[in-house]
Amino acid sequence: MDITLILCTYNRCQSLAKCLDSIAASELPEPVEWEVLVVDNNSHDQTREVVDGFCRRYPGRFRYLFEPQQGKSHALNAGVRQARGDVLAFTDDDVRVETTWLHELTAALHNGEWAGAGGRTMPERLLSPPPWLPLGDRTALGLLGLFDLGLVAGELAEPPFGNNMAFRKQILEKYGEFRTDLGPRPGSEVRGEDTEFGRRLLMARERLRYEPSAVVYHAVPECRVQKKYFLAWWFDKSRADMRALGTSPEVKWYVAGVPLYLFRRIVVWTVRWMTSVRSSQRFCNKLKVWGVAGAMLECYQRTHCEKMPKDKYSLPGT
Repeated sequence: MDITLILCTYNRCQSLAKCLDSIAASELPEPVEWEVLVVDNNSHDQTREVVDGFCRRYPGRFRYLFEPQQGKSHALNAGVRQARGDVLAFTDDDVRVETTWLHELTAALHNGEWAGAGGRTMPERLLSPPPWLPLGDRTALGLLGLFDLGLVAGELAEPPFGNNMAFRKQILEKYGEFRTDLGPRPGSEVRGEDTEFGRRLLMARERLRYEPSAVVYHAVPECRVQKKYFLAWWFDKSRADMRALGTSPEVKWYVAGVPLYLFRRIVVWTVRWMTSVRSSQRFCNKLKVWGVAGAMLECYQRTHCEKMPKDKYSLPGT
């Protein structure tokens, strides 16, 4: 098997059906063998029925895998262990892919020059951004699950997003699985399992390719283009980044387990937030405040966890 596309899903049977329809129409060269492995992460809707329908319509193309341990990283790791392909591609259940997407994303990964690849993730429909949304800042696109570095292919200096990425299987075997203390689960939106893995490869000097012709379209519901969503997402992203990277060994001064420099940063960004004139700049600064607050909370909780007996408290997945 040349390619396994791993798609993890949880209680999204309707969007899943549309996603699988677009994947089923994928066009790859005749010699390429490929499969789609749908990992059901303990769904309670009609997910099993939807996937079974595709398995019947496309024998040998689609497979169903049930992963009862809740959390996307658990589902991703289960998919990796059951994948038959030499190249593993990943996407989400709320996207639509172009017919050439899977081929364009994986074509460069078969000769060993590249460890992985990422493509462009575009909005499914034209966005009408509110005046407070800082679209000039690529951070805003990231919050909406969008990734676009332009139309020129080349080497990535940052991790790709989990809805449009692929790696050689031996790379996952070499560098380990997705971290289970990261990734969304019911009751927690601390994400970052995808970018943490990509960052792990970049730090090991593995080469990742940016392939702009590998395009998926991501649904951006109205409920996400709201200040409340952005603030909560950025707060949790900062928690995930702190959990993944920790603090520098050079940091010496802490208060209640929180590095002193974070206190300075939250004061600076709060002043900038309160004194900004333009609405987009003001909200951008407010996001920075929420981000620093998330990092501070993560530092405090991790210090508290270290002082507690392991059988009393531990972070999920540890």
